[in-house]
Amino acid sequence: MTPHPGYDLIGDIHGCGNTLRQLLRLMGYQQRQGCWRHPEGRQVIFVGDLVDRGPRIRQALHDAYDMIDAGQARMVLGNHEYNALAYFTEDDQGQPLRDHSPRHQRVIQETLDQFAAYPQEWRAFLDWFMTQPLAIEEEDFRVIHACWDPEVMPDFFARFPSGCMDEHFFRASTQPGNLEFRIVDRATRGTWLKLPDGMTQKSGDGFVRDRFRTSFWVDQPHTWGDVLFQPDRLDPQYESRPLSAADRQHLVHYHSTQKKLFFGHYWCQGFPAVIRPHLACLDYSAVKYGRLVAYRYQGEAQLNARHFVWVEVQRDEFPPLDELRAEMTAEKIKNI
Repeated sequence: MTPHPGYDLIGDIHGCGNTLRQLLRLMGYQQRQGCWRHPEGRQVIFVGDLVDRGPRIRQALHDAYDMIDAGQARMVLGNHEYNALAYFTEDDQGQPLRDHSPRHQRVIQETLDQFAAYPQEWRAFLDWFMTQPLAIEEEDFRVIHACWDPEVMPDFFARFPSGCMDEHFFRASTQPGNLEFRIVDRATRGTWLKLPDGMTQKSGDGFVRDRFRTSFWVDQPHTWGDVLFQPDRLDPQYESRPLSAADRQHLVHYHSTQKKLFFGHYWCQGFPAVIRPHLACLDYSAVKYGRLVAYRYQGEAQLNARHFVWVEVQRDEFPPLDELRAEMTAEKIKNI
C-alpha cells in the first residue's frame, strides 16, 4: 500500500481568507484546475470555524469548498458552522433552533453581512455544512473541533461511520440533556466549568461569560487552575479552588494511550507548541491578529513542534470598511 503523502491540518480561520491563501502558498499549494492543490498530493484538513468574525468569510468558504469538492481537503464542523445551521433551522413550531438573541446575532452578523447579496449561495453553504463530519477518525489520528470524549464518540461512530450527522440527530442535539446534545457539545464546544455564585468575567473578545473552558488531558487535576485552558485568566481565588466531585463530572480525560488528536477552538496565543506528544491545538487566534496555524503531519509516532507552520495575520487582512465594500462590489460585478 502506498503511504499517504501527508496531511496539513489548519486551525480556525474565521474569515481570514487572504491569510489562508498565504498559508497555503507557504506550504506549497498552488491554484490549479479550479482549487488549491499540492504538487505532491498532500491533503488539507480544516478543524472548523471557517465562518464568522473575519472580513473574507465568503472567500474562505469558497476556497475550502472547492478543495473539498475536488478531493484535496476535508473538514470537521466547528461550533460556528453548527451554530449557523441551528440559527437557520426551525423547529416544528417555526422557531429557530438557536434563538436570535442579541448575543447570537452579534456572533453571526459579519457572516450575514458578507452574504447579504448572495442569499442562495449562503443557503447552499448551510446545506453543505450538513454533509460535513463532526469528527474524523483515521488509523493513527483523529480530528475534532474542540474535544474528543472517549465515552461518547464510539457510540457516535457506531451510528454514523462517516462522522456526519443526519437531520434527526442534528435536531435532537439542540436539546440539552440528551446524548446527542452531549456529543455535539463536547465535539464543538469542549468542556467547561461554571463560575460560582452567579459570578461572571469579561473575556478578551468582549463577551461576558459565566464559565471557562477546560482542558481534557491533565492526568490528576486538583484545582480549577489545573484544568483552565483559554487565554483569559481566572481570578487567583478561583484558580486555587479545589475541584469538587460535581466539577469532575463536567471534565473529560483523553489519555496518552489514545490516538493522536488535532483540534482548534481554544484561542491559544504565542508560538505554536505541542500540548502533549499526542495532542495539538491549532487555533492561535488568527482573527484577533494572531497566527493562522497548520500542522504538517507525516505519520510520526509523536507530534513535533517543528511540524507547525504559520502566517501572522496582518492589519491589511482587515481593510477599512469602505475599501472592503468596494472590493466586494467589484467581485459581484465580475461574477454577473
